[in-house]
Amino acid sequence: MALPTRAVSLPATALSAAALSASALLLLVGCTAGPGATAPSSTPLPSSSSSADGGDDLDDVEATILDEGRLFAVVTWGSSTCIPQVDSVSASGQTVSVELIDSGDADAVCTADMAQRASIGGLPEGVDPTQEITLQVTYGDVTDDVDLDGDPSFTGSPGSSTEYTPSAGWFDDGALVLLTWGSSSCPPIVDGVEGSGATGTVTFAADDRVCTMDMAPRATIISFGDDQVEDDDFTLNLVGDGLDGTVRVRG
Repeated sequence: MALPTRAVSLPATALSAAALSASALLLLVGCTAGPGATAPSSTPLPSSSSSADGGDDLDDVEATILDEGRLFAVVTWGSSTCIPQVDSVSASGQTVSVELIDSGDADAVCTADMAQRASIGGLPEGVDPTQEITLQVTYGDVTDDVDLDGDPSFTGSPGSSTEYTPSAGWFDDGALVLLTWGSSSCPPIVDGVEGSGATGTVTFAADDRVCTMDMAPRATIISFGDDQVEDDDFTLNLVGDGLDGTVRVRG
């Protein structure tokens, strides 16, 4: 069943309640969101051979700001089918503490691959996304700080109502998190990625799936590879699956 590409804005409290309700329906992740979570569904980046062989530090945490300064995405390594959930978020000035947890679902079956996954959370009210932000991320025994540059062009603020439009942010060289809105049980399926210079295109597969009628944020990790694209003033073209449009990539 097709979902509208744009919905009537809900108050922040209503969005939070709807998102928490939607998290129970996640088919991809198979787990629920705890307090402070924003019901993310994530399409992980496929395993990298260099990372799987220990060439990269798999405890590294990356992040980016999304939705015009309202949301953030934390990128970690692990099983592509068991994506961490944002359990709690708090702020002291421009320092934001984020705790990630596993689902705790005894029936969850996690694949033995090693992939990057994006977990979405909401920035606390009072944090200024136009200024530098430090995320202090805790995930199990791993603790890492991520410094994020502010963007003066952000038009939203933490706690304000979303406009349900796609957004994207770089978290590493040639790698970004794309945020789209739609059914939590039907995240976008990437069919192809190509890019050169300051422009890239991601094509999504049209898949005949039975989708829940909720409206949730979905995070998709897209990688163009090192030195293939320019991070500055980058435009991402979205093609297929009802997501057609263009997105300016921040970060």
